[in-house]
Amino acid sequence: MKMMNAKRFFIANALVAALGFVANAQADNAQLIKQGEYVSRLGDCSACHSIPGKAEFAGGLAIESNLGTIYSTNITPDKQHGIGNYSEQQFNDAVRKGVLPDGTRLYPAMPYPDYAKITDEDMHALYTYFMQGVKPSAEQPAETDLSFPFSQRWGMRFWNWAFTSDKPFQPIGGASAEINRGAYLVESLGHCGSCHTPRGLGMNEKALDSSDDQFLAGGNLNGWEVPSLRGLPRWSEKEIVDYLATGRNDKAAVGGEMTSVVEHSSSYMTDADLQAIASYLKFLGGNPALVTGDAQAAQATEAKLTAAKNLNLGERLYLDNCGACHFVSGKGAKGIFPELDQATIVNAQDPGGLIHTILAGAQQPSTARAPSTLVMPGFARRLNDDEVAQLATFIRQGWSNNAPAVTADQVKDVREKLKTH
Repeated sequence: MKMMNAKRFFIANALVAALGFVANAQADNAQLIKQGEYVSRLGDCSACHSIPGKAEFAGGLAIESNLGTIYSTNITPDKQHGIGNYSEQQFNDAVRKGVLPDGTRLYPAMPYPDYAKITDEDMHALYTYFMQGVKPSAEQPAETDLSFPFSQRWGMRFWNWAFTSDKPFQPIGGASAEINRGAYLVESLGHCGSCHTPRGLGMNEKALDSSDDQFLAGGNLNGWEVPSLRGLPRWSEKEIVDYLATGRNDKAAVGGEMTSVVEHSSSYMTDADLQAIASYLKFLGGNPALVTGDAQAAQATEAKLTAAKNLNLGERLYLDNCGACHFVSGKGAKGIFPELDQATIVNAQDPGGLIHTILAGAQQPSTARAPSTLVMPGFARRLNDDEVAQLATFIRQGWSNNAPAVTADQVKDVREKLKTH
């Protein structure tokens, strides 16, 4: 009898231990899926692989490039139309190297040159999330079909050899753990360089990390001049954090491609990661001459607009269409309407971004930290090409701004592109 009781006791304890092991394993897996979901936010996967009205990550987004239109793929765990049959190694090769299981080469619209630096730990969490935390979708996106010779994907093998690196992330010697966390996020998952680093003749990023001064030095994307992120001398660390978390700060508001980045990615980042990014960008340095403007010129513009006498066409159009929100000072309202005086988009050599905003308007994303959605109306129907050119020229040369004039032909070009898209 005693042996029977001992045996039952042993079995009961073993059962309890087994159940506890299963419960712990399930809890660990749930935590891994949660981590992978966060990594997917850091990598901004949803922005390119999800479109309104379709299942999340089912693909189909049309990405305009210099090569033609590239359509994002279905990355749900569907076994026929998605990535459900990928092994973890095959998933890693696709994300880090741009190579699919059948050997097909991805175009670098998928930022694998930057994703190559993602750590093994983050890759494992990301794979677990996509295989176990994402609902499969049988959606079949449109196929990318570029014209010759860009349709020959095998040629990407040589492009990768010339312009990518398989080196893991290299911490910056002597920098703090916070700065290095920011460097990792910016250089890898955040793939900030894919837009903010100038491109070479092969449409490659000229630099992939902060060891080169060209990294994050600015570029051009679909007619928008993309600003340098090196040091952001006019912004404090708090203003960088606010911009990434809410899409607005005391000086600026998001526009263009950055709107999607904030909406789908940076607004979900933890406070610690946002601060790490801000610390890293400030660490890169910048041009302190950009901090102060011409106070005398700014006061002269403000005084003339206030008096509202002897105004030229651009100045009159500004008072009629812009002054209510951006004011005669060009300073806007902190955290609500962005500054125009010294604004990057205003002073860009290429005025395409400013023209686009005047014609099409802009809308700030609704985020957890700033749920209100503020909308700037577009003036494409209200103003003709010459009027937009005169308005943009005034904005670019008023206050302490000092940028070239805008022509009606430049406005016409942007207007035609907006009609196309």
